[in-house]
Amino acid sequence: MALQPDNQLDARGLPCPLPLLKAKQALSRLAPGQLLEVQATDAGSWQDFETFASHSDHELVARETRDEVYVYWIRKGPGAASA
Repeated sequence: MALQPDNQLDARGLPCPLPLLKAKQALSRLAPGQLLEVQATDAGSWQDFETFASHSDHELVARETRDEVYVYWIRKGPGAASA
């Protein structure tokens, strides 16, 4: 994938709901429009990130699996002062 993230979060090995909580914290430190890449191993994160993006101002730009690692690219929403 050719996406260039502004920040990366390694949430591998963290159980649900920690990958999403850590991603929210990381998003709060980004400026609107910046891109966060998250790597997680929790299978539940696949649905968690989709639901989070659909209920927030943030955009789930892409997601993929690499072996047993789930990788997400989330763009901070324009009206999102914090996650």
